[in-house]
Amino acid sequence: MKKLKILMFVFVISTAMTSWAQTTVTGTVSDEQNIPLPGATVLEKGTSNGTTTDFDGNFTIQVSDESAILAVSFIGYATKELPLNGQSNVSVELQEDSSLLDEVVVVGYGTQKKSDVTGSIGSIKSEEFNQGVVTNPGQLLQGKLAGVNVSNVSGEPGASQNIIIRGVGSLRSGTTPLFVIDGFVIDNSDTGLASNPLNFINPQDIESMDVLKDASATAIYGARAANGVIVITTKKGKSGKTEMNLNVSTAFATVANPMDVFSASEFRSQVAAVGGTLLDGGANTDWQDELTRTALSKNVNFSMSGGASDKFSYFVSTGLDDQQGTFENSSLKRYSGRVNLTQKALQGRFNVDLNLTASRTVNERPDAGGNVVDMLSLNPTLPPLTNGEPSFFDERLNPLVRDRIYSDEATNNRILANIAPSFEIVKGLTYKMNLGIDYSTTIRDEQRTPFNLIEGFEFGFLNSTSTINSNSLIENTLTYIFESGNHNVTLLGGHSYQETTFERKRFELEGFADNGIQPRYQDQISSTLFPTTLDSQAFINELQSFFGRVNYGYADKYILTATMRADGSSRFGENNKYGYFPSVALGWNIDKEGFMQDNSMFSILKLRASWGQTGNQDGIPSKVSLASFLDSRLDFDTYPIGGDETSLADYPFGTVPARTAFPDLQWEVATTINIGLDFGMFLNRLSGTLDYFSKVTSDVVNFSNRTDPIQPTEKIWTNLEGMEIKNNGIELALDYRGNFTEDFTYNIGGNFTYTDNSVQNSPFAVITTGSAQGAGQTGATINGYINDEPIGAFFMKEFIGIGADGRNIFTDVVADGESLDNDRIIAGSALPDILYAFYLKFNYKDFDLGFNFNGVSGNKIYNHTAMSLFSRGQLARSLNTTPFAVEFDNEIDTNSNEVSTRYLEDGSFLRLNNATLGYTLRAENVGLGDWVNSLRLTLTGQNLFVISDYSGFDPEGNTGATIDGIQTFGIDRFTYPSPRTLLVGLNVKF
Repeated sequence: MKKLKILMFVFVISTAMTSWAQTTVTGTVSDEQNIPLPGATVLEKGTSNGTTTDFDGNFTIQVSDESAILAVSFIGYATKELPLNGQSNVSVELQEDSSLLDEVVVVGYGTQKKSDVTGSIGSIKSEEFNQGVVTNPGQLLQGKLAGVNVSNVSGEPGASQNIIIRGVGSLRSGTTPLFVIDGFVIDNSDTGLASNPLNFINPQDIESMDVLKDASATAIYGARAANGVIVITTKKGKSGKTEMNLNVSTAFATVANPMDVFSASEFRSQVAAVGGTLLDGGANTDWQDELTRTALSKNVNFSMSGGASDKFSYFVSTGLDDQQGTFENSSLKRYSGRVNLTQKALQGRFNVDLNLTASRTVNERPDAGGNVVDMLSLNPTLPPLTNGEPSFFDERLNPLVRDRIYSDEATNNRILANIAPSFEIVKGLTYKMNLGIDYSTTIRDEQRTPFNLIEGFEFGFLNSTSTINSNSLIENTLTYIFESGNHNVTLLGGHSYQETTFERKRFELEGFADNGIQPRYQDQISSTLFPTTLDSQAFINELQSFFGRVNYGYADKYILTATMRADGSSRFGENNKYGYFPSVALGWNIDKEGFMQDNSMFSILKLRASWGQTGNQDGIPSKVSLASFLDSRLDFDTYPIGGDETSLADYPFGTVPARTAFPDLQWEVATTINIGLDFGMFLNRLSGTLDYFSKVTSDVVNFSNRTDPIQPTEKIWTNLEGMEIKNNGIELALDYRGNFTEDFTYNIGGNFTYTDNSVQNSPFAVITTGSAQGAGQTGATINGYINDEPIGAFFMKEFIGIGADGRNIFTDVVADGESLDNDRIIAGSALPDILYAFYLKFNYKDFDLGFNFNGVSGNKIYNHTAMSLFSRGQLARSLNTTPFAVEFDNEIDTNSNEVSTRYLEDGSFLRLNNATLGYTLRAENVGLGDWVNSLRLTLTGQNLFVISDYSGFDPEGNTGATIDGIQTFGIDRFTYPSPRTLLVGLNVKF
């Protein structure tokens, strides 16, 4: 009987539980204005049981227990958890997620809430960075932000990049923005590495990057900010969260787009067709395949982070990045370590931040230009190997031999450290010091061992270069924050002193014998036949600055920012040591106005406007405002003094001017206007920015020919009076977040930039930015700065075909029956006027898939490779080429490859630069919950395809030679081909 009662009791309880499980819970989800939220997610916490609200915000759900908790979420609103406590009908009010407004962005010498920012700033967090084989910060940004054009110079591991923010605005100062890493301003001087100087930073250590684009944002950096500022913030430990991360990846890369040169059979018939003499080696060789490889890259990175309460936090990491290039003898290895510490004392009033990174980078480079020439032009009937050894070619070096005897290796050791203590003197008033050092040493050895079988290669050579860079910084700032009622004021004042030193020594030795020892490990004595050449240079630059900023806000609606910086530089003339860089900006948070309270469309609406000036000193060598002299015995530089001289060799040295002083040399000044609109719509599902900008550079600096012929020197460093470089444009960035179901969310967005660039009032017909190289071509202008035209305007003859005599025909612009320089035309620009990018991200349960596209339009690229290699004359000499060379049947073999539009191609493209598939494995689901927090597997493809009409390896290449210190744009000459990469990665969190 007792057992029966127990069974009946269990049955009643079970029935009650079943009855409860079938109880229907209904409810309504609305916002703070009681507006229903359709599509909101209602989930029983701790289970996969969930539903979504209908058009009127209503929902129905069955839960398993009367103590169940409902988690209600909606994009743009903070998730709310609601215990049912037996309720069967509930109303849920969600509050707007203020994270979009309260998101902190890094500005010069501080941070601001996004809602308080008046300048144009593009921000990107680590989770949004480009994935894959990434060597430097520029690759993380490519295609991510409006107005920021990051283009690869070549496909070499760690290659430099052109980073252009809102157009090119200088002759000699390049395009490189100012980089600030954890408050330390990096100097852009050459470190002795031929690759990107920022390769020393481990990208996995970076937490966020903020790109300051207009003068309101950049003027606080004054004389170095005209090209924009990129502020890099590395990862820090988080209080109360201890974590270890292990990232391991392996990648495989191949040449993405081999060129369509003739195969061996096609080559045989084409040589015969042009009447050439065929040297048939009997083989069928694809030299592009022979001289490239499937490159293997490996990356291992381990980090630890955490914090003991609010008083101490740490982040420590170490990493190895070993990246191969698709050419032999091409690699980049980086060994890096980082320590970031934060310590607080005196109840949080005294804080110390310490950031330390150390790296060793080993960069191995091939003779890339020689490889490209050989892989495109070598006779495909010649065998690369004979009896397992490189074949011998008469009068030409087998490139497999060159890979053995030539090497170019540079090793860079670099330490960047800064310590920043701060103390709150009284409430709201804080003093901060920033003391740092960036020290770098590089040894680069370029050498070739002897090869006796080919004339000109009998003796080896060694070019050894030692470079030392030192950059020290000390800054002192006072910040005062005052709040009273609707008024909010932040005052910043500071002083900065930065000193950079540069030393370089280069030895050139030759005449090494073939003794089996590399030249860099041999002793070599200078001789009359093989003299040793020594070249050295050194300089010290100083920059002293005073700066201040006022931020004023009223009722979170109206914002004013005013900045002034005075910079004094040792680079400039005695009469213009200091430059002054002001800016002012206004912001209006329209969404905070009373008339917007009933608005259901805009959750964020802010109008910004700014004006300001910044400077430019990079690219201008040290001491050029000062006079310089040298000793000479040439012609009229000397005369006899003793009276017994019998030849010029007996004369004393005379002292002659090498450079005359120009004490009025001053800064280039960029004056910027920006009008912007920030918005969030449809409950913040759609957010974006729209900006109009105008940037005008004046006082342009150049090393120019004198107008007065009676001067001691031919050229002088000067500001070009009246000349301006103008950039006007529009930027648009959009992001939309949505969900199909609770488990299936998506993110779609992109950016668009239009830039109108032009040169005004130049005193020169053309300032050359690109000229031809090679026999019969050297020095011919390809593009340059021309009045009323964009920078990099192509200036050349217009090719219209082949004449009856088999030679080029060009448009006779000046109708005189001759083809002369005055027949050249403007044939487009190397700089695109349209940049665009878009991305797609999908998340389904534990899977995620993302695509990133980027492209440009409106630019041309000059195919110097085609001009040098792809001609009928090549075929006649039994060298390979492409169908381009035989486009005209009546062309003669001796027709000249003159600079003209024949080799000018459309540079527009659309690239799928990144695609990533990821899966996050929940450790507890596979019994590893006690060991690890999560495991994530990724498969990433880079440079998967390019849609372009360009016939070369890649439309983004830019390998023309710098002309007298002026940067080259849009010339492809024997460019290292871009790789296509597939990466497999594993991330484990402990």
